Amino acid sequence: MIRIMFVCHGNICRSPMAEFVFKDMAEGRSGEFFVSSAATSDETVWNGKGSAVYAPARDELEKHGISCEGKLSVQLKKSDYGDYDLFIGMDSANIRNMHRIFGGDPEGKIHKLLDYTENGGDVADPWYTRDFEKTYRDVSVGCKALFDSLAGNKKTR
Repeated sequence: MIRIMFVCHGNICRSPMAEFVFKDMAEGRSGEFFVSSAATSDETVWNGKGSAVYAPARDELEKHGISCEGKLSVQLKKSDYGDYDLFIGMDSANIRNMHRIFGGDPEGKIHKLLDYTENGGDVADPWYTRDFEKTYRDVSVGCKALFDSLAGNKKTR
């Protein structure tokens, strides 16, 4: 089983979108993947309780028939490094923050989502852009490329 954690700043927009888009793509192959998501910051986690997926992100997923019901934000911990095979960040800041939290990446587990695509780049943060549709498109393209890479449909990174 391949264990994947999608990571963004707050775990209320991009990383949960990626988590649930990837889960939707992997439906029927549940024994092959364990998928979750987390935040590099503690801004959306108060008193040990996380925040729900931000309503516009949730609405965008629902437009595509994908539910994220019950998802609450969680903060990435140093101990997560040993529990997952891949940490997939949404942008360069997420990558830097994961390196800081983990104290490096000795096993080469940290990657940006769009680095699995031909164009690379960052998934824009819809918290600031307000363009949840574009974020969904980027996440979908990135998740498809990651899924194909892991499922053996393409040469892996």
